Amino acid sequence: MIHSPFIRKPASVQQVMFTVLLALVPGIAAYVWQIGAGILVNLAIATVTALAAEALMLRIRGRPVGLSLGDLSAVVTAWLVALCFPSIVPWWLTVLGVLVAIVPAKHLYGGLGQNPFNPAMAAYCTMIVAYPALMSQWPPVGELGFAAQLDLILGGARDLDAITAATPLDALRTGLRMEGANVATLLEQNRTAFGVLGGRGWEWVALGYLAGGLFLLARGVITWHMPAAFIAALAVISGAFWLAHPEQFAPPLFHLASGGAMLGAFFIVTDPVSGATTPRGKLLFAAGVALVAYLIRNFGAYPEGIAFAVLLMNMCVPLVDMKTQPRVFGHRGEKS
Repeated sequence: MIHSPFIRKPASVQQVMFTVLLALVPGIAAYVWQIGAGILVNLAIATVTALAAEALMLRIRGRPVGLSLGDLSAVVTAWLVALCFPSIVPWWLTVLGVLVAIVPAKHLYGGLGQNPFNPAMAAYCTMIVAYPALMSQWPPVGELGFAAQLDLILGGARDLDAITAATPLDALRTGLRMEGANVATLLEQNRTAFGVLGGRGWEWVALGYLAGGLFLLARGVITWHMPAAFIAALAVISGAFWLAHPEQFAPPLFHLASGGAMLGAFFIVTDPVSGATTPRGKLLFAAGVALVAYLIRNFGAYPEGIAFAVLLMNMCVPLVDMKTQPRVFGHRGEKS
């Protein structure tokens, strides 16, 4: 048949997950270029742990191991966990984080397609609450070689002052606590932490995730609703605070180019299982994540709030979906 209509064969879970993994590659490449190759070790550790945990849970639950392992969903979860963690955390912390994501956050709720909470974000929140010091140790941009990062990952001595650097969001929060400090001065004086738009080096990582996200949109793996709503809401909220008090609040581009904003916009809030499913619901869900994340970034105890914001909004998904159901075709709406 050469004329429309055409029937499009639905993509398999494996095809979708493989496309997501491909989309993460530009961000990972930028990460290796700017931060170091230690992230590749963490990705390998996370992947092996996820596959082993997935196989064990599938066998315990009496499910086919080979078929489910081949869908690559565990690998996607593992990669997201590793990319959210500092690249020099000890190996056992990555293992613990992945186990939290695969065992309680995924399989104890019924496995793929049943989890109400984003597994990678559940792992991040658990680990940062349990091990806040280790989860705050980020390598200085371009200052730690692969050998040094590998030694730290495998359990080498950890001299905190020598091996760590504050993230851009944390550096800005800490600097603003000093008397007489303002955003413009801090951004200008501390070029070791801040770049042109956001964190030095991290801007390229954000661009890599942006490129991967656009690839997912082009392939139809995700829709525009959640990324657009998240980015627009974060820009509007941060822009409003910045216009009101520019000396105390960073401009919108800083928030979009720092932390996990681009990773969150295209790879976290777009999770089809734990996120909203209706068109309007997707917009509300992603905008809610942006709002809560911004409030945590500026007024909470943690400099990066996307993970906590996602879990809080995951709790609201049933209500959001219920209240945003599209009107049934042919009906004008219910009469009060």
